[in-house]
Amino acid sequence: MTAFVPGLGLSPLEILTVLGATAVVLARWLPPRARRPVLCSGAAVVAAAGVALAVAGLRWQLAPVLAGTALVLASAAATARRPGRTPRRVRWWLALPGSIACLGLVAATPVAAWAMPFPQYPEPTGPYAVGATVVQWTDEERPEPFTEDPDDHRSIVVQLWYPAEETGADRAFGGRETIAESREVTAASADFFGIPGFLVDQSAEARSHAVFDAPAADGGARFPVIVFSPGLTGTRTANTVLAEEWAAQGYVVATVDHAYDAALTVIDGEPVHSRNAVAGLTDAEIARQTRDNLAARTADLSFVLSGLERLDREEGPLSGRLDTGRAAVAGHSRGAAAALMTAAADPRFAAVVHIDGGLEPSLPPQPFGQPALSITSPVSAAENPDYIPNLESALDLGTGERYRIELAGAGHFSFTDAALYFPPLPSVLGTVGREEGLRLTAEATTAFLDAALRGEPADLPGLLPQYGELTVYK
Repeated sequence: MTAFVPGLGLSPLEILTVLGATAVVLARWLPPRARRPVLCSGAAVVAAAGVALAVAGLRWQLAPVLAGTALVLASAAATARRPGRTPRRVRWWLALPGSIACLGLVAATPVAAWAMPFPQYPEPTGPYAVGATVVQWTDEERPEPFTEDPDDHRSIVVQLWYPAEETGADRAFGGRETIAESREVTAASADFFGIPGFLVDQSAEARSHAVFDAPAADGGARFPVIVFSPGLTGTRTANTVLAEEWAAQGYVVATVDHAYDAALTVIDGEPVHSRNAVAGLTDAEIARQTRDNLAARTADLSFVLSGLERLDREEGPLSGRLDTGRAAVAGHSRGAAAALMTAAADPRFAAVVHIDGGLEPSLPPQPFGQPALSITSPVSAAENPDYIPNLESALDLGTGERYRIELAGAGHFSFTDAALYFPPLPSVLGTVGREEGLRLTAEATTAFLDAALRGEPADLPGLLPQYGELTVYK
């Protein structure tokens, strides 16, 4: 995998290309004797580095620097001395705007690489390596709510992340087994949100840390379970960083592709795309669509826990290793709202983790008895004045230990893998930093889950304030 200089988002070859292009642009303004040598040397550096990058895979961020170099060289060729002809010399006051424009193009490359870098998945901090596998289950008792075929039953694709033995085998591409699969999911997500595909295509090539079908960790220990629901249109690998960290800490994590909700799900070998859409809908229609979506997700999450119970009893690599009696339901955004609803509907879950998810006001909150941790973003709270009051009304109905952390500086996407490669706009990622929001979320949720599911002694009211402003619900 290409190594990138921390903080710059550029590889050494890309830095060399920028430096060579800078020399090409500035050569015009050097003393006469230095101009040609600097121009030729810079052009040679850009050409050599460009060829090497083209072989390895040229990123779109390099387009401006190559364009700036080409414009300068074309201008230099047009004004070059020719035998028998009077040399043409562009006056400085005419050349200056062009040089400034080309220098701006050169500078655009490091700016673009910093704003939308090649994602670097942080190394999990737990004692285990991470394995992954994918299963598909069909609920024969539940018709598919998003199709009109009465014989079509709800199918769920689940990715299991689990504590594993270190194998040294190739790691996943952004949580996916193959780069082709990773690219398909990335393209589908970009298409749904109207993002030009080339802007995020490189993220599909980034290696995370899970190894598919790695042997489960030795020792025969039974691992607590986390069933996780991603945000609206999110896929089972939208929260790879959190899933890998929890697995490395000794949990089996089941992330869910909610069919017809996720940007792309492959069921029985056929692609199924999201049917989420709000354009042209009235507020009442959007509310109804949200209620239907949450109802489907809630049923999906309970069904996945039942599937894990069966999987633990069946012959297989995780047979006897899933402690479904110690299970948490968790989610981000729409998945967080679904997690709270699932906890109220399914007492088999022993804890609930809610990560920055607004509730549907037309759905009255239901009481639940599990301990709960909610992590919220101040950006989300500022954008939706009803968010925190509605959430607190739901948390007030709980009877177990309930905590809410407002993670200072976090944006809504600070809790997802998008933080690793989205532009660092305060409205999107807040000001907490690309990895910091994920790290703090992982630490806070792990401390809570260790206490709630493993019974490890912890002074959570004293521990959790280090991650943000804490509210404890009595």
